[in-house]
Amino acid sequence: MTIKVLGAGCAKCNSLEAMVTQAIVELEVNASIEKVKDLNRIADYGAMMTPGLVINEQLKSAGKLPSFEQIKSWIREAN
Repeated sequence: MTIKVLGAGCAKCNSLEAMVTQAIVELEVNASIEKVKDLNRIADYGAMMTPGLVINEQLKSAGKLPSFEQIKSWIREAN
């Protein structure tokens, strides 16, 4: 599983990355996390605002910080 956190490093982007990391540990999922900071690549996913979350090349969230439970749900669905 590939998970991408879209954002240039703002506080919410860092929080999203931390929550994703915690979720994959709790769910015992084999996943790689990539931070995407390039604005053109972020736009390619359809995210006009950050933070954004992409799981297996599908945009799940953009412009807001999803709840921890929502992140876990998306990861479970994609696994």
